[in-house]
Amino acid sequence: MIKYNLKCKNNHEFESWFSDSIEFEKLSIKKMIECTFCGTRLIKKSIMSPSVLTNEEKISKKKSLKKIQKMKEDLLKMRNFVEKNFENVGKDFPREVRNIYYDKRKNKNIYGHATDEETEALKDEGIEFTTIPWVNKRDN
Repeated sequence: MIKYNLKCKNNHEFESWFSDSIEFEKLSIKKMIECTFCGTRLIKKSIMSPSVLTNEEKISKKKSLKKIQKMKEDLLKMRNFVEKNFENVGKDFPREVRNIYYDKRKNKNIYGHATDEETEALKDEGIEFTTIPWVNKRDN
């Protein structure tokens, strides 16, 4: 991972992380990097000072990256399990989970999407569910 200081055509400065310098170049050429302040896509790298790490910091960073990778792998396993064993009801999740909750005879495993407002309403009704960070399969 590499962090760049970026500057837009309107002189707004901000930071962003990239997997490597090649990724930055690809995204920059395709105009897929956007200023966080004004939304322009005319972005350049700004002057940066190098990050010099001590051996202890390097070891700590490696450990942290390994932990993050392990978490991503675990979340991906969880996603695969859910996709294999649960029915995707998409945006109908609030309605479907209510049907299951209020009709005790129905018992099926579902997953889907709900807005923050829908999530709060379900909680207010006493309906228990959990949210899972949905890891992108291509990032692993």
